[in-house]
Amino acid sequence: MWQLREGAHPVLTDEGGAILDERTGRWMHLTPTASAALMLLLAGTTEEEAAGQYAERYGIDAGQAAVDLRTVADALTAQGLATAEPVSRRRWWGWWR
Repeated sequence: MWQLREGAHPVLTDEGGAILDERTGRWMHLTPTASAALMLLLAGTTEEEAAGQYAERYGIDAGQAAVDLRTVADALTAQGLATAEPVSRRRWWGWWR
């Protein structure tokens, strides 16, 4: 399942958004369509369902919507802000639990 990694904090609206990278202290700014794509990806649905919702929202075909979502996901993964692997939410001080 695709998700943001620990330490990446999104601030998303319909007018755009940004993601704070705790490691670097930098913000990555998102266009309104990239913000919408990220909201759908983070909603917990499958990529296919997210693409269908994205296509319906913007009046585009499902194939183009899937490409758009994959582009956003790949860009965030390349920046180190997301991963397709499970993210552990345990903190180092919780190792005994």
